[in-house]
Amino acid sequence: MLAYAERNPESKRLHEARAQFMPGGNTRSVLHVAPFPLTIVRAEGARIWDADGHEYLDFLGEFTAGLYGHSNPVILEAIRGALADGIVLGAPNRYELTLAEAVCARFPSIDLVRFCNSGTEANVMAISLARAVTGRSKVIVFDGAYHGGVLYFQHGGSPLNYPGEFVVAEYNDVSAAELVDDATAAVLVEPLQGSGGVTPGDREFLQALRDATRAHDALLIFDEVMTSRLAWGGLQEVLGITPDLTTLGKYIGGGLASGAFGGRRDLMERFDPSRPDAFQHAGTFNNAVLTMAAGAAGMTTVLTRSEIARLNALGDGLRERLDEIGHGFHATGYGSMVGLHFDDDEQPALLHLHMLERGYSYARRGFVALSLPLDERDVDGFAAAVESFFAA
Repeated sequence: MLAYAERNPESKRLHEARAQFMPGGNTRSVLHVAPFPLTIVRAEGARIWDADGHEYLDFLGEFTAGLYGHSNPVILEAIRGALADGIVLGAPNRYELTLAEAVCARFPSIDLVRFCNSGTEANVMAISLARAVTGRSKVIVFDGAYHGGVLYFQHGGSPLNYPGEFVVAEYNDVSAAELVDDATAAVLVEPLQGSGGVTPGDREFLQALRDATRAHDALLIFDEVMTSRLAWGGLQEVLGITPDLTTLGKYIGGGLASGAFGGRRDLMERFDPSRPDAFQHAGTFNNAVLTMAAGAAGMTTVLTRSEIARLNALGDGLRERLDEIGHGFHATGYGSMVGLHFDDDEQPALLHLHMLERGYSYARRGFVALSLPLDERDVDGFAAAVESFFAA
């Protein structure tokens, strides 16, 4: 910690300056680490530079939102083109059609889609829709889940959570399906828990939830805010399980603030303003022109099947190599998402500092999300740096 502080005096100064105006020196709690976080001032491809001039390979990938890297030329050109025509149009724009069409074509569960500003908004809207159409209030969620800033169910939940009747069950426990009853509006679940340790959901468990919700006329909501990047049609396509509603976010806006929720036509048509019983869904920036343009470029041009497969193969190879290290250390995940796990409570912070000194950045808790600019040499270097920590 002392060496880190000595190595990064400008980041320390900026952290202390921010703390005069923002609680804890930040406006996004997950970015704080002791003794202070690095301030990043520039990024290109998969590389970032901090305020003290140090260069790192970015293995955090903005918690999966940075899938395209920091300067993909196709996305930058799309943003510049949209920017030249004006950014706050107050009307439908030409880019949202392209993005909506791409989303509906990819994901098996999405007949119609609505855009919003974040994964948090998408999940709040999906829950609210489920409660409205079923006339029920109970929503089943899972311990360790993170569905957004007001839907936080790790370690018993948060006092700031969106109010509602939530029942917290055990992830990957098939018996959780028995909690679904005629008072249940929805089950909200990640097919792989991202923030909860990058833990893949067992197919048997997820299928039991699908069967139980159908039996009780409740809705199954898949939170694929993180996991939709792992296959052409998201993990629902891989699993062969079609939910009633799906929530999206993170990379969907091409690196800009974005979210989306979609699903069965009969459910989503309730948002059609021409209906006398239409549900209202407002949001000044729901179809923000720069986001729509960037997202459309990413989904239709950059994120191809072959690129998804290549990046997943890099993640699978990294996980396999890390699992050979031993010392109570192992890796979990699927494809381009990797979770690092430790037996020793001090090791996560020590490994994180060790990796920063060697030029690799990721989330201290052990979260890794690969981005498209990374290649096999980069992943090999990351693995070798982790191995050197345990060999010391």
